[in-house]
Amino acid sequence: MDDPALDAGEHLEALTALARINAISRTAAQLAAAIHRLVPKPPVGRKPIDVVDVACGGGDVTIDLARRLGPRYRVTGIDMSPRAVERATEQAARSGVSSAWFTVCDVLAAPVHRCDIAVSSLFFHHLDDGPAAAVLRAMATSAAVGGVVSDLVRSRRGLALAYLATHVLTASRVARVDGPLSVRAARTRAEYRLLATDAGLGEARIRRAWPERVVIEWTTAVTGARA
Repeated sequence: MDDPALDAGEHLEALTALARINAISRTAAQLAAAIHRLVPKPPVGRKPIDVVDVACGGGDVTIDLARRLGPRYRVTGIDMSPRAVERATEQAARSGVSSAWFTVCDVLAAPVHRCDIAVSSLFFHHLDDGPAAAVLRAMATSAAVGGVVSDLVRSRRGLALAYLATHVLTASRVARVDGPLSVRAARTRAEYRLLATDAGLGEARIRRAWPERVVIEWTTAVTGARA
């Protein structure tokens, strides 16, 4: 799915498959719950709290997250793929969720947008340790309140679930290849701890979540979102 030469039809089919998997995995719900822990009571009467979704892909998680968070939040999805961003923008328009926005940005080459909260899902297993730590550090630097990362855990159970999900939920050839490969490229919980430490987030909370995911949460400030 990361190959820029991938056929447009196959790319969009794979993004649709990933959206189904994200829905069953309750990815947006887990991110929203973590954000509510970071900001238990959003201040009334101030500008929306800015959330940036790093490497948002086809935008399904971004849109669902914006829907769950409500009008006191503005969620911006960023991705290096213009094709994915175009699809995400179209999906947002059809969904009627006005608080989800999308823009093209390669976080490996440009700074993460300034925001209150930075989130990301199913992205870090694509990166080697050096670039992964750099992106995580950039997210922490750019987010005034804190951040949340959800990703795969490398395990036998995770591999079995990836194979099952990609063969039951979709006929996408790309998804069926990419799913198991992604689990094999993922990290263990201990390795995510090392990654967080390398990024300067040694105090981050790291926990396992359904289905064979890890959720990393950190707090930059405890006083609320930027004024």
